[in-house]
Amino acid sequence: MTKAFIFLNGEFSNSKDFYESLSIDSQHLYCADGGSKKALELNLVPKEVWGDFDSLDTDSFEILKSQNVILNIFNKDKDFTDGELLISYVSSLNYDKIIVIGGFGGRIDHTLTNINLIFKYPKLTFVSEIEELFFVPNSFEINNKIGKTISFLPFSDKVTDLTLKGFKYQLEKHTLNRGDSTCLSNIITQEKASINYSEGKLLGSITFN
Repeated sequence: MTKAFIFLNGEFSNSKDFYESLSIDSQHLYCADGGSKKALELNLVPKEVWGDFDSLDTDSFEILKSQNVILNIFNKDKDFTDGELLISYVSSLNYDKIIVIGGFGGRIDHTLTNINLIFKYPKLTFVSEIEELFFVPNSFEINNKIGKTISFLPFSDKVTDLTLKGFKYQLEKHTLNRGDSTCLSNIITQEKASINYSEGKLLGSITFN
Protein backbone atom coordinates (compact mmCIF):
# COMPACT_ATOMS: atom_id res chain seq x y z
CA MET A 1 0.00 0.00 0.00
CA THR A 2 1.41 3.38 -1.01
CA LYS A 3 0.99 6.14 1.57
CA ALA A 4 1.28 9.90 1.45
CA PHE A 5 1.59 12.08 4.55
CA ILE A 6 0.18 15.58 4.90
CA PHE A 7 0.96 18.06 7.67
CA LEU A 8 -1.71 20.74 8.04
CA ASN A 9 -1.42 23.69 10.42
CA GLY A 10 -3.41 22.48 13.43
CA GLU A 11 -2.29 20.97 16.71
CA PHE A 12 0.61 18.52 16.76
CA SER A 13 1.68 15.97 19.33
CA ASN A 14 4.97 16.48 21.16
CA SER A 15 5.52 12.73 21.38
CA LYS A 16 8.43 11.47 19.26
CA ASP A 17 7.07 7.94 19.64
CA PHE A 18 3.87 9.00 17.90
CA TYR A 19 5.70 10.20 14.78
CA GLU A 20 8.04 7.21 14.78
CA SER A 21 5.02 4.89 14.86
CA LEU A 22 3.78 6.47 11.62
CA SER A 23 7.05 5.74 9.74
CA ILE A 24 6.83 9.01 7.83
CA ASP A 25 8.76 9.02 4.57
CA SER A 26 9.98 12.51 3.61
CA GLN A 27 9.74 11.60 -0.07
CA HIS A 28 5.99 11.30 0.39
CA LEU A 29 5.48 14.16 2.86
CA TYR A 30 3.50 17.24 1.79
CA CYS A 31 2.85 20.25 4.01
CA ALA A 32 0.34 23.07 4.05
CA ASP A 33 1.99 26.35 5.01
CA GLY A 34 2.79 26.29 8.75
CA GLY A 35 2.70 22.50 8.85
CA SER A 36 6.15 22.56 7.28
CA LYS A 37 7.58 24.15 10.43
CA LYS A 38 6.58 21.07 12.43
CA ALA A 39 8.15 18.86 9.78
CA LEU A 40 11.44 20.71 10.11
CA GLU A 41 11.30 20.40 13.90
CA LEU A 42 11.10 16.63 13.38
CA ASN A 43 14.07 16.75 10.97
CA LEU A 44 11.76 15.90 8.09
CA VAL A 45 12.22 17.75 4.81
CA PRO A 46 8.91 17.70 2.92
CA LYS A 47 8.68 17.08 -0.79
CA GLU A 48 6.33 20.03 -1.36
CA VAL A 49 4.79 22.88 0.62
CA TRP A 50 1.56 24.59 -0.47
CA GLY A 51 -0.08 27.77 0.79
CA ASP A 52 -0.02 31.54 1.02
CA PHE A 53 2.81 31.27 3.60
CA ASP A 54 1.19 33.60 6.10
CA SER A 55 1.78 31.05 8.90
CA LEU A 56 5.47 30.36 8.26
CA ASP A 57 8.38 32.29 9.76
CA THR A 58 11.18 33.62 7.57
CA ASP A 59 13.85 31.25 8.93
CA SER A 60 11.78 28.16 8.14
CA PHE A 61 10.99 29.51 4.67
CA GLU A 62 14.70 29.99 3.96
CA ILE A 63 15.50 26.46 5.17
CA LEU A 64 12.89 25.04 2.82
CA LYS A 65 14.35 26.97 -0.09
CA SER A 66 17.89 25.85 0.75
CA GLN A 67 16.71 22.21 0.76
CA ASN A 68 15.17 22.63 -2.72
CA VAL A 69 11.68 21.91 -1.45
CA ILE A 70 9.00 22.61 -4.07
CA LEU A 71 7.13 25.71 -2.86
CA ASN A 72 3.68 26.35 -4.31
CA ILE A 73 2.71 29.87 -3.28
CA PHE A 74 -0.86 31.14 -3.59
CA ASN A 75 -2.55 34.48 -3.07
CA LYS A 76 -4.38 34.87 0.26
CA ASP A 77 -7.61 35.66 -1.63
CA LYS A 78 -8.59 32.21 -2.92
CA ASP A 79 -11.65 29.97 -2.92
CA PHE A 80 -10.09 27.08 -1.02
CA THR A 81 -8.01 26.69 2.13
CA ASP A 82 -4.31 25.88 1.86
CA GLY A 83 -5.18 22.46 3.25
CA GLU A 84 -7.79 21.62 0.64
CA LEU A 85 -5.62 22.83 -2.23
CA LEU A 86 -2.91 20.46 -1.05
CA ILE A 87 -5.28 17.57 -0.29
CA SER A 88 -6.88 17.89 -3.71
CA TYR A 89 -3.46 17.73 -5.36
CA VAL A 90 -2.18 14.76 -3.34
CA SER A 91 -5.49 12.93 -3.91
CA SER A 92 -4.87 13.18 -7.66
CA LEU A 93 -1.61 11.23 -7.26
CA ASN A 94 -1.44 7.45 -7.16
CA TYR A 95 -1.53 6.91 -3.41
CA ASP A 96 -3.69 4.25 -1.80
CA LYS A 97 -3.94 6.09 1.53
CA ILE A 98 -3.34 9.69 2.63
CA ILE A 99 -2.54 10.21 6.30
CA VAL A 100 -3.23 13.73 7.58
CA ILE A 101 -1.57 15.02 10.76
CA GLY A 102 -2.32 18.41 12.31
CA GLY A 103 -5.89 18.52 11.05
CA PHE A 104 -7.48 19.18 14.45
CA GLY A 105 -7.27 21.97 17.03
CA GLY A 106 -7.54 25.73 16.83
CA ARG A 107 -10.69 27.19 15.35
CA ILE A 108 -13.64 24.81 15.35
CA ASP A 109 -14.74 25.92 11.87
CA HIS A 110 -11.36 24.85 10.47
CA THR A 111 -11.53 21.50 12.26
CA LEU A 112 -15.07 20.77 11.03
CA THR A 113 -14.15 21.78 7.49
CA ASN A 114 -11.17 19.43 7.58
CA ILE A 115 -13.30 16.55 8.87
CA ASN A 116 -15.86 17.06 6.11
CA LEU A 117 -13.07 16.78 3.52
CA ILE A 118 -12.97 13.07 4.35
CA PHE A 119 -16.19 12.62 2.37
CA LYS A 120 -14.87 14.62 -0.57
CA TYR A 121 -11.52 12.85 -0.61
CA PRO A 122 -12.21 9.35 0.80
CA LYS A 123 -8.55 8.22 0.81
CA LEU A 124 -7.94 10.58 3.74
CA THR A 125 -7.30 9.36 7.26
CA PHE A 126 -6.91 12.01 9.97
CA VAL A 127 -4.55 10.87 12.72
CA SER A 128 -3.72 12.37 16.10
CA GLU A 129 -1.96 10.89 19.12
CA ILE A 130 -5.28 9.64 20.51
CA GLU A 131 -7.45 8.76 17.52
CA GLU A 132 -7.84 8.01 13.84
CA LEU A 133 -10.75 9.34 11.74
CA PHE A 134 -11.69 7.81 8.41
CA PHE A 135 -14.44 7.44 5.83
CA VAL A 136 -16.51 4.26 6.16
CA PRO A 137 -17.79 3.03 2.77
CA ASN A 138 -21.00 1.00 2.43
CA SER A 139 -19.15 -2.29 2.89
CA PHE A 140 -16.07 -2.16 5.07
CA GLU A 141 -13.90 -4.51 7.11
CA ILE A 142 -11.54 -3.76 9.99
CA ASN A 143 -8.77 -6.24 10.62
CA ASN A 144 -6.51 -6.97 13.60
CA LYS A 145 -7.92 -4.31 15.94
CA ILE A 146 -9.32 -6.47 18.76
CA GLY A 147 -9.90 -4.47 21.94
CA LYS A 148 -9.84 -1.07 20.25
CA THR A 149 -12.57 1.46 20.98
CA ILE A 150 -14.41 2.61 17.88
CA SER A 151 -17.25 5.04 17.21
CA PHE A 152 -19.41 5.53 14.13
CA LEU A 153 -20.72 9.03 13.46
CA PRO A 154 -23.48 9.82 10.94
CA PHE A 155 -22.75 12.81 8.70
CA SER A 156 -26.04 12.61 6.82
CA ASP A 157 -29.64 12.81 8.00
CA LYS A 158 -29.74 9.01 8.13
CA VAL A 159 -27.50 6.01 7.71
CA THR A 160 -29.84 3.17 6.79
CA ASP A 161 -29.61 -0.60 7.31
CA LEU A 162 -26.47 -0.27 9.42
CA THR A 163 -25.15 -3.72 10.34
CA LEU A 164 -22.20 -4.20 12.68
CA LYS A 165 -20.58 -7.62 13.20
CA GLY A 166 -17.50 -8.41 15.25
CA PHE A 167 -18.19 -5.74 17.85
CA LYS A 168 -19.28 -5.85 21.49
CA TYR A 169 -22.49 -4.04 20.54
CA GLN A 170 -23.74 -5.45 17.25
CA LEU A 171 -26.48 -4.04 15.04
CA GLU A 172 -28.68 -5.51 12.34
CA LYS A 173 -30.18 -3.19 9.70
CA HIS A 174 -30.40 -0.27 12.12
CA THR A 175 -31.26 3.30 11.06
CA LEU A 176 -28.75 5.71 12.58
CA ASN A 177 -30.04 9.28 12.57
CA ARG A 178 -27.92 12.43 12.58
CA GLY A 179 -27.07 13.29 16.18
CA ASP A 180 -27.67 9.78 17.53
CA SER A 181 -25.10 8.58 20.07
CA THR A 182 -26.00 4.90 19.59
CA CYS A 183 -22.68 4.03 17.97
CA LEU A 184 -20.29 5.83 20.31
CA SER A 185 -17.57 3.86 22.13
CA ASN A 186 -18.11 0.39 20.75
CA ILE A 187 -15.41 -2.29 21.16
CA ILE A 188 -13.92 -4.46 18.41
CA THR A 189 -14.10 -8.12 19.55
CA GLN A 190 -13.07 -10.12 16.48
CA GLU A 191 -10.06 -10.23 14.15
CA LYS A 192 -12.36 -9.29 11.29
CA ALA A 193 -15.11 -6.79 12.10
CA SER A 194 -17.52 -5.71 9.37
CA ILE A 195 -19.67 -2.65 8.75
CA ASN A 196 -22.40 -2.53 6.12
CA TYR A 197 -25.11 0.00 5.34
CA SER A 198 -27.33 0.99 2.41
CA GLU A 199 -27.34 4.80 2.26
CA GLY A 200 -25.82 7.75 4.07
CA LYS A 201 -22.44 9.15 5.10
CA LEU A 202 -20.56 7.48 7.93
CA LEU A 203 -17.37 8.45 9.72
CA GLY A 204 -15.33 6.03 11.80
CA SER A 205 -13.15 6.95 14.77
CA ILE A 206 -10.72 4.48 16.36
CA THR A 207 -9.25 5.48 19.72
CA PHE A 208 -5.68 4.44 20.50
CA ASN A 209 -6.23 2.87 23.90
